[in-house]
Order: sequence, then structure tokens, then C-alpha cells
Amino acid sequence: MLPYLLSAPALVLMFLFLIGPIMAVLFLSFTDWQLGETAFRITGLENYLTLFSDELFLRSMRNTAFYIVMTVPTTLIFGLVGAMLILQSGAMRKLYQTIYFLPFMGTAVAMLIVWEFVLHPTIGVWGMIAQWFNLDPVNLLRNEHTALPILALISIWQNVGFAIVLFMAGLSGIPEEMYEAGALDGADGVFSKFSLITWPLISHVTFFVFILLTVHSFQIFESVAVLTKGGPNDATEVLTYTMYKEGFDYFRTNIASAITVVFLTGVGALVLIKAAWLEKKVHYQ
Repeated sequence: MLPYLLSAPALVLMFLFLIGPIMAVLFLSFTDWQLGETAFRITGLENYLTLFSDELFLRSMRNTAFYIVMTVPTTLIFGLVGAMLILQSGAMRKLYQTIYFLPFMGTAVAMLIVWEFVLHPTIGVWGMIAQWFNLDPVNLLRNEHTALPILALISIWQNVGFAIVLFMAGLSGIPEEMYEAGALDGADGVFSKFSLITWPLISHVTFFVFILLTVHSFQIFESVAVLTKGGPNDATEVLTYTMYKEGFDYFRTNIASAITVVFLTGVGALVLIKAAWLEKKVHYQ
């Protein structure tokens, strides 16, 4: 009985702040209830049929998927390479580690405002660089071909320090004797050391970082809300921003709830698929 009593506070909080809201959102997604109304009716799959026939929602799904493809592998690669280089930097290791980790620790909105200034085509750094080379400065955040890649670039800049810290922890745990033994067996080159020793022994860290970056990329919101508002021409419309507009701008709580269910289902399915596939390739020390 004692274990149940000790775990009861955590279970109550989990239900109130996690399970309960998810169940409420799931229920609302099958109704026509809108914020402020006192009555509702069950509509079944009507909200979901409306969503998947809406071009804006479909585009937000495509944009979210494209954003994940751009950010996750790139952040992972730069994080691993950066960690390996920092570990070779000797006495400057802590300084470099701190510098790269600072963007992840900073306030998102403040950093995005700085980026907005940097990318401004007339008074920003980007505008000055274009003037130096006698180029016509393009407003990168107002161009539908460059807006989403720019947001992906900002995300990579912000999160690569987080990946570096995790990879450094994994790389530091590899015993030096492993490389010495590998050298005796012929694995004395840079590529052979990495492919035969380093990569297998940090596969569990890679798996962990990959899942975290995927979930984080799904949650893109601040950069869209601050810099682009989903534009231009819906080029940066993503699931979380569409969800926000439906719920808090248009007060269509039923549609926002349906988007939330689709969002959570997509995140869960992708994480489970990746976990099932990558788990077979992970080597735990």
C-alpha cells in the first residue's frame, strides 16, 4: 500500500497536466464546440474530414515535414563533428563548449528579434553584406523560397550546441584503451577509428539526440510567430502555428483540437518508428 501512496501525488499531477488534457482534446476533436459556447454536439469525424480537405492544413503538414528533414540530420552531423573537434582543443575545450551552448540557453524570442535585425535587407547585417558586393538585398524572411530554410538555419544554430554537449558526454565515455586495441588490429586511421570504434560506441547517444531533435523540430512555433507569421504565401505555415491560429485567433476549438490530435499522433508514430528501426542499430556499452 505504501508504494501506491508515495506515487499517488505524481500520478495525480500526471493526470491533471498530461493525461487529462489529452483526453479532453481528443473528446473535443469529435465535437463542434467552440471557445465561449455553452453547448456542443458530437460530430464524429467531421473535423478530421474538414482538415484533410483543407489545403492550408495540408501545406502546414508538408512544411513541418520539410523543416524536420532540413534541421534534424544537419544538427546531428554538426553536433557530432563539433563535439569531436572541441574534444581535441585542449585547454580551450570549456570555453568552446560554453560558446556553442549559449544559443540553446538564451531566450528564444530575444534571439529571434536579433535574427530579424541581422536579416533585415536595409539596416541589418545581411543588407550591409549585400551592399558591399553590390547585390540587390532580398528580404529572406519575405521570400517564399527562402523563408522556411532560414528558419531551419536558425534552428540549427540554436540547437547544435545542445547536440555538441550530449555528444561530448558520449565521446568522453569511450576508453582510450579501445583505440589502442583497435590500432593493434589495424584500425589506426581516422576513418577506421571512427567507423569501427567511435560510431558504434556512441550509437546510443546518437539515438537519444536524434529522438530529441525530432520532437523539438515538430514543436517549431516561436520562430514562425515572431519572424514570419506563417507567410509569405503560407510558406512557413506549420502545424503548431496553424493549431494556434485556429484555437486563439479564430476560436475554432474543435478544429484546433483535431489538429492537436493529428500532431500528437504524428509525433508519437514518427518517434516509435525511428525507435524501432534505430534501436536495432544501437550498441550499449
